[in-house]
Amino acid sequence: MIDIISVTDKEEMARRTARIAEALSANGIDAMLLSSFANLYYATGRVYCGYAYITASGEAYYFVKRPVGLDGSNVVYIRKPEQMAETLAANMPKTLALELGIASYNAIERLKKVFDGTAVTDATPIMCKVRSVKSEFEISKLKECGIHHVESYGRIKKMYHEGMTDIELQIEIERILRDEGCLGQFRIAGDTMELFMGNVLCGRNAEVPSPYDFAMGGEGLDASLPVGANGTIIKPGNAVMVDMCGNFNGYMTDMTRVYRVGNITPLAERAHQLSIDIHHRLAKMALPGVEAKSLYEEAVKMVKDAGLEEYFMGLRQKAGFIGHGVGIEVNELPVIAPRSRDVLELGNVIALEPKFVIPQVGAVGIENTYVVRRDGLECLTNAPEEIVELY
Repeated sequence: MIDIISVTDKEEMARRTARIAEALSANGIDAMLLSSFANLYYATGRVYCGYAYITASGEAYYFVKRPVGLDGSNVVYIRKPEQMAETLAANMPKTLALELGIASYNAIERLKKVFDGTAVTDATPIMCKVRSVKSEFEISKLKECGIHHVESYGRIKKMYHEGMTDIELQIEIERILRDEGCLGQFRIAGDTMELFMGNVLCGRNAEVPSPYDFAMGGEGLDASLPVGANGTIIKPGNAVMVDMCGNFNGYMTDMTRVYRVGNITPLAERAHQLSIDIHHRLAKMALPGVEAKSLYEEAVKMVKDAGLEEYFMGLRQKAGFIGHGVGIEVNELPVIAPRSRDVLELGNVIALEPKFVIPQVGAVGIENTYVVRRDGLECLTNAPEEIVELY
């Protein structure tokens, strides 16, 4: 039998349960029921088919459908959600938080019947807030990802050969990442974004808008997944932007670097350097208590002062943010956007990605993952930031 919570992680999992319980108490909610894989992984340290039921007093039950063989305190095997009521019969909650922002309508309606007479509220914003502040244990996982992410990117420059397409390069990068230990799973918060292991954009393909809320687009290879590499041949004068998966242990670092063949235009070089300058400026500004939108405003001011706003965050279609939280998923809280209400907290982990699309050349600019510390941002993706020549 396998303990549902790993022995080495028990103290960390206890802290997480306590954080969820504290958030429930603060919101006047008796209990929370989680079933999404990202939230289950946060609450238990593993993914399984079933539910985690956590009360405001800190008591937890783990209702498991699959896999067989999990054991531990308060692990209960069920075939259907209705069986949860049998275990909780004497202690059914008066108020229950369900993942209204994630689960399907049918799933929610079924759970409402299981907890008949219980007032239901949304667990999604509560869990987003809880997960946005990382423990040192989580930060250590992210640091480990950053090390592997950087090591993988360091091998990209030698993968190029004349006549290579963007998708051929991406396949080689995917192989490098997998060889380095990448799990390949690219978990994205929200239901309006899809991606396979990341995005490689070359030349004019960077100008093509995507239906997804990403900073960069690309045509993709098929209308069923219209984003990223489209088979463009990498030619002298092209910028090749690489934004690939950093999931090596269930946590995600987010990192973008730019490569080139031959020389690119002075405009592209200047825009890329401005992206680096924005990172360095915001790394000093981003202190606990600072409004997230002020980082966006400072970046926009620097872009306007440089006269590069035409190219900032897209050409034909612009992204409305320059950064986002990362952790178990990409696009966690806080959001670095003009209307964001988020305030930076100690332990937030954010990816900043001020990028530019230069006509005929491609996308330039970097993305790094940072931890919010008392004196500013600590970078977890310490790869060279200048444009790297492919050979």
